[in-house]
Amino acid sequence: MALPAARTGVLATKLGMTRIFDETGRHVPVTVLSLDGCQVVGVRTEEERAVKTKKGGDVTRTDGYTAVVMGIGEKKAKRTSKAMRGHFAKAGVAPKRTVKEFRVSGDLPEVGSTVLADHFVVGQKVDVAALTIGKGFSGAMKRWNFGGLRATHGVSISHRSHGSTGANQDPGRVWKGKKMAGHYGQERVTTQNLEVVRTDTDRGLILVKGSVPGHDGTVVEIRDAVKKALPTEAPAAGSFKAPEKAAPKGGKKAAKADPIDNIQLIDGIGPKTAEQLTEKGIATLTALVALSDADRDALFAELGVADQAVAEEWLQQAQEMLAGGEPRAQVDKDLLAKLRKDAE
Repeated sequence: MALPAARTGVLATKLGMTRIFDETGRHVPVTVLSLDGCQVVGVRTEEERAVKTKKGGDVTRTDGYTAVVMGIGEKKAKRTSKAMRGHFAKAGVAPKRTVKEFRVSGDLPEVGSTVLADHFVVGQKVDVAALTIGKGFSGAMKRWNFGGLRATHGVSISHRSHGSTGANQDPGRVWKGKKMAGHYGQERVTTQNLEVVRTDTDRGLILVKGSVPGHDGTVVEIRDAVKKALPTEAPAAGSFKAPEKAAPKGGKKAAKADPIDNIQLIDGIGPKTAEQLTEKGIATLTALVALSDADRDALFAELGVADQAVAEEWLQQAQEMLAGGEPRAQVDKDLLAKLRKDAE
């Protein structure tokens, strides 16, 4: 486990390798890492908080440490466990394919914030960790860089073998950890002190000099280098984009309603179901989320929604869109575009 750092690390997807040219015209081999919507899905603190139990009582709990929980990639809600769906819904973010904790000792970002590429600055040294490419079963020469046996003088058909593995009668066995043939690759490796060559905030790209572990598409962890000082121009608390808040309601001049606050944008709710919900006073996502659990369960039961997972997924979609997300289905995205165009 890495020691707590002043700033949180981030998750990124390895896109592949290419080369760029510096000011002198010299080409520099780089690995392109995409933040791919890396988002803060939770925080861990040492502060005490009240938690409700199943019996309705309140207990005081604490995480006991300080950390930032990062998530990256998209994942279907139906393929996400019920417990994780609850975590994502509480944070107001869409389900993530990969989730990782980073121990920190500094300030914590806001839950729902998106990491920006200028979290790291050009010239900064970073440590990148990921799973290496799996090579399957390999011999000792390839796996451990053994020299092999002699090419002649008594050695036949065993030039690439690893040789003797045990001792004499005592201990009479092979020691644990002996370097032998076996599964090669698919292990966690950290490459230290890689230089950040370029960042692209608009596209969420980070270019680091050299290679990083893993195949294209691998999720990697990027941290500030532990053996190098953090540059003074680097953001002390990191670079994040705050989550978009829902438009305020009420007041002398109420803000213009956001077209996304429409119950029909939920994947699975068609015109007929939306009409039934509207008749019961639930025409917006805000109204659906504001219902208590008991009232919401009674409403869905009255509508004939017997599957609890479907009801939870509808609620989760509403929370995601109110937190700044987009509809999941393409037909709902087209409907939202039409609603926004009509609202202009």
